[in-house]
Amino acid sequence: EIIILYMANLIIDIGNTALKASWCDGMTLGKTFRYQGERMLDFILSLTSRSKPEIMVLSSVRHFSEGNVRKLENECERLLVVDQELYSRYGIPEHITPDRAAAIVASRYLFKGKGCMIFDFGTTLSVDFLDVDGKYEGGNISPGCRTRFRSLNRYTKSLPLIDAPESELEKGEDVKTSIESGVVSGIIFEIEGYMSRHSQKISVFTGGDAIYFAKRMKNSIFVVCNLVLMGLAIMAVEYDKKD
Repeated sequence: EIIILYMANLIIDIGNTALKASWCDGMTLGKTFRYQGERMLDFILSLTSRSKPEIMVLSSVRHFSEGNVRKLENECERLLVVDQELYSRYGIPEHITPDRAAAIVASRYLFKGKGCMIFDFGTTLSVDFLDVDGKYEGGNISPGCRTRFRSLNRYTKSLPLIDAPESELEKGEDVKTSIESGVVSGIIFEIEGYMSRHSQKISVFTGGDAIYFAKRMKNSIFVVCNLVLMGLAIMAVEYDKKD
């Protein structure tokens, strides 16, 4: 007997380089879809072509025109756009990007009663701080891992473009390994510095490179790869209750 689980809501996170989406039922996430390209609206419409979600939640760091928002409104019963108006309900400052806001909401739910540092390893490396009551204390942004490799190639005349290595030396023995060691070790030192300074907080890793750096940490950490999608699912649940 095959049991088909009906997923009522569709949550969408559009980041700097890719789109991630998932159908969900309450806090239960279904299959995660990933799209990297310019036709993001068409990709979303392909997800809703067979089934219309009750609630669609859109988090996007890219600008979505009013026309495209109206098209999405026609694809669901209710559309929730993660914006500054929604931030006030969660006590999140206006300058925070929607994906970081969703990660904060999810961390408050998962780690209630604990101070958190949320490390999001993507195009940027963002770090957001929550106190034991879930209050937002501030955050920092620096270049992400692959952004650092690309910038070394772009802004110098002689350094090659290198990707994150499977394993790196503690000290480079040539140009390639020096870049690998310098970038990866630099990020590790950066993370360890935060952990040392805020030892009373738990560390939560998310984003594309979360597992890569989690394997290299000596400290105890939590890895939640779908933290942003989880936060969007929580927003959908609370939006449904509100209405």
